[in-house]
Amino acid sequence: MIWSLLALVCFLYLLTLFGRVIFDWVQVFSRDFRPKGILLVLAEFFYTLTDPPVKFLRRYIPPLTIGQLRIDVGFLILFVGVTVLLQFFNIMAAR
Repeated sequence: MIWSLLALVCFLYLLTLFGRVIFDWVQVFSRDFRPKGILLVLAEFFYTLTDPPVKFLRRYIPPLTIGQLRIDVGFLILFVGVTVLLQFFNIMAAR
């Protein structure tokens, strides 16, 4: 029971990370984008939940620089870590 609940929490957090990715990419392609109304509430929700762990990882893991491209490795590690935890909790829940 507890493993299923932990898997659900990880899944919901993974969806929150996807929401953050969508807002980040919208801002990359449309610099003038300023969320209003319900989009502002969603953006605040996504960033409030994902900023603390992302900032913690960014403090210790610098972005990977390839030419002029900088890849945020901290976000990728958080995403992979949550995915691994989700799989682990699902396996434990199936026992």
